Amino acid sequence: MPVLEMRDVEVFYGKVQALRGMSLHVEEGEIVAVLGNNGAGKTTTLATISGLERATSGSIRYQDRDITTARPWTTVADGLVHVPEGRRIFSTMSVLENLQLGGFLVDDKKVVKQRIDHVYDLLPRLAARSSQQGGTLSGGEQQMVAIGRALVADPTMLMLDEPSMGLAPLVVASVMEVIGQINQSGTSVLLVEQNARAALRIADRAYVIASGAVTIEGAAAELSTDKRIVDAYLGA
Repeated sequence: MPVLEMRDVEVFYGKVQALRGMSLHVEEGEIVAVLGNNGAGKTTTLATISGLERATSGSIRYQDRDITTARPWTTVADGLVHVPEGRRIFSTMSVLENLQLGGFLVDDKKVVKQRIDHVYDLLPRLAARSSQQGGTLSGGEQQMVAIGRALVADPTMLMLDEPSMGLAPLVVASVMEVIGQINQSGTSVLLVEQNARAALRIADRAYVIASGAVTIEGAAAELSTDKRIVDAYLGA
């Protein structure tokens, strides 16, 4: 049974339809990539799953529970955590304070501290920057803070929206390595990316979407050599 299933979901922004019968699923322990050009509906897909946007039809199930109309804080409490596009960290707060916000729904502060210590073990550079303001960090470091903050919420499934955006190739490789490590620890991942090459290297399966609907899906290894994907996203 999929840990997440989105079936025939439609979303409108006013009269503009953003998702058109969007369907996808993520099995437990998978990394699933969602690829597509700007405006394809990738960000809307994650926002609708996490409750930031409302589906006008269709259904979304997480761990066999209907979350189609769930509120964002409810999905977080259930272990479904969304790292939005653009990092969205608090620039005037320290790294530690940003991480602490990931435990906002956790009453036991000792548990929050343990989770932050785990993030520091995974991302030692953040430990060294613990007291530094978020806005003074590099783009790659800010992305790590955003991911670390999500990990403090103790996700069963992590949704990442364009984590490689604006980063240098070496930093992209580091971010993707961290995502792989998070997955290996047992967290399922839904990864939205324009950097198809980087995403397909770490994903188990992938969907390509256009105009708010899936156009191609399959095993990541197979799609990485599919002529349609190579021509559209990977180049020669």
